[in-house]
Amino acid sequence: MAQQFGRLRAAQAAEPWPEWAARADRLRRLLRLVRDHEQAIAAAIHQDFGNRPAIETGMVEVWPSLAEIRGALRHGRRWMAPRRASVGKWFMPARARIVPQPLGVVGIIVPWNYPLNLAVTPLAAALAAGNRAMVKLSESTPAYGALMQRLVGEAFGADEVVVVTGGADVAAQFSALPFDHLLFTGSTPVGRQVMAAAARNLTPVTLELGGKSPAVVTPGHPMAHAAERILVGKLINAGQTCIAPDYVLVHRPELDAFVQAAQQQARRMYPGGLADADYCSIVNERQYARLLAAMAEAQERGSRGVPLFAGAQRSDAQHRLAPLLLVDPPADTRVMSEEIFGPVLPLVPYDSVEQAMRFVQERPRPLSLYWFDRDRPRTETAMRELPAGGMTVNDVLLHAGQEDLPFGGVGASGMGHYHGRWGFETFSKLKPVFLQSRVNALSLFLPPYSRLARTLLHWMKRL
Repeated sequence: MAQQFGRLRAAQAAEPWPEWAARADRLRRLLRLVRDHEQAIAAAIHQDFGNRPAIETGMVEVWPSLAEIRGALRHGRRWMAPRRASVGKWFMPARARIVPQPLGVVGIIVPWNYPLNLAVTPLAAALAAGNRAMVKLSESTPAYGALMQRLVGEAFGADEVVVVTGGADVAAQFSALPFDHLLFTGSTPVGRQVMAAAARNLTPVTLELGGKSPAVVTPGHPMAHAAERILVGKLINAGQTCIAPDYVLVHRPELDAFVQAAQQQARRMYPGGLADADYCSIVNERQYARLLAAMAEAQERGSRGVPLFAGAQRSDAQHRLAPLLLVDPPADTRVMSEEIFGPVLPLVPYDSVEQAMRFVQERPRPLSLYWFDRDRPRTETAMRELPAGGMTVNDVLLHAGQEDLPFGGVGASGMGHYHGRWGFETFSKLKPVFLQSRVNALSLFLPPYSRLARTLLHWMKRL
């Protein structure tokens, strides 16, 4: 890896500010890689998961990846252009501008849950910004990792983009490389390790860490609508989504109505239950066992479990797990203290909207917040006062798919952001440049300080 990094660093030094033609060429090659190999990519991810519907991979991985690349191709030339900036009145007639400068070599650490999109989206931004990149793929998606390593090797030179695979030891070595920027998507505990490794090189980091993203259903909101949207967001990829609704706050008198609506919605979406081909498997045995243990703990501690599918609830051999509601689990159980990352949905009853808001405010800041409400003033209050990396009102997930919105966490759910222009700026140094005029007044303020300099300073402080 050190040799690969050195090759990238040398190439960037030889071409520190690639022209748009070179950047666009790299983006087009990335576009062709994803577009022309969609079926092979979907098949590899399906193999790694045991079952991941190809249409789901198309919707949540291929389509957004292509959209991100096309957006960079459409806007990148404008993003990279120097931007005019004003100067203070006392510095006129000098000029100023902001020059977006490539950072150099960018590191991208990709998780297993959306292995294509969470590699391609930041990579497109890094290439648009004129950087070279190293991409570390997860050991939990070996078939996909081998495929992407081959495809990237065919599409890019070893001095442009490099894909690395391997386990935790490789990831630790990768994090310790002196990147010019490092983007990590994954769990909060591992994020702390990545940040500590990066700190030794003073490498700036963007951390996308997930956390416990709440959905709040306000009193009187149509339960069928809330249940439909929350279940869509929770059950796509079997809940293995960093911005999936992690738990739902429901007005206590309407709790049973939500349970019933959720059960009906789950069975409409997946009429075959656990055997439905459109329902994704848990990625591996380790994650499957973790979810089973968390579900058992909550129910042993008094939480009522409500299956959302009829019939079989699990398949150990294929690590398939039917969705389960957990009603009012204790706060210190794992399902309420750790990110769930699976098809388990705790329901937390509340007695007033103010109580529900306090519940969110008193906990670590989530990556996403979902607010279901038809009351506009109350919604505006929630938008202003509830902390979250991002928010969708009367739906789920969709804020993360908007090119003009920054995507990222806050506090325990991460730092920094990307997507669209925000990604370009994350992987650029917006370098301020001051262009002094041939005619200027600076000589009036050189020592020895004259009476005129003192008089001018007196007025400058007052105007």
